[in-house]
Amino acid sequence: MVAGVAAGLARYLGVDVMIIRLAFVVLAIASGAGIPLYLAVLLLIPEDGSDQSITSSLLESLRSRSR
Repeated sequence: MVAGVAAGLARYLGVDVMIIRLAFVVLAIASGAGIPLYLAVLLLIPEDGSDQSITSSLLESLRSRSR
């Protein structure tokens, strides 16, 4: 619901979005890994209709500045 990460992951995996959300919550409560994992997915997987993730576009802009 925050950035569409769970919905996109659920669509890609072909499962219900509530399962993905529940998995993130369980991981966050049980080991604390849910929040960093969510952020990693947010930064590394491109948005619908885009061929670049947030991280890759940031790295590309930094490379173009250094030239």
